[in-house]
Amino acid sequence: MPYKCDIEFKSRDTRGKQYRSKKSVCSVCELKGDCINRKEGKGEFRALLVLQREYDENLSEKMRDKIDNPAYREIYSRRMQIIEPVFANMTYCKGMDRFTLRTQKKVNIQWQLFSIVHNMWKCVKPLRLQYGI
Repeated sequence: MPYKCDIEFKSRDTRGKQYRSKKSVCSVCELKGDCINRKEGKGEFRALLVLQREYDENLSEKMRDKIDNPAYREIYSRRMQIIEPVFANMTYCKGMDRFTLRTQKKVNIQWQLFSIVHNMWKCVKPLRLQYGI
């Protein structure tokens, strides 16, 4: 193969290599159709990305298999009744459609504060009805 490995990369569950070559070498390569045209500085080159999955399992497929199971479907439908209204209240009523802070620690704190507000509102509503406030 007329390529040389220039860049190795890694994302959450995928890693791979990017191979680069001058366009003049492409006429003899069997992988020409998979390349991407790129420009770098003064010259053009072609790049081929080769991805390798780190994990064998696909979590989306596992979730689909679970939901297809009748026993799990009932459990999941209860989750929809208990959990989803909380998310709907936070996004629609409280306006939290994204986190404004960065880093996991800060996002966890922000989520906990919104959860406290949500739970306090659930406590205040019955008190209002009971005492007419």
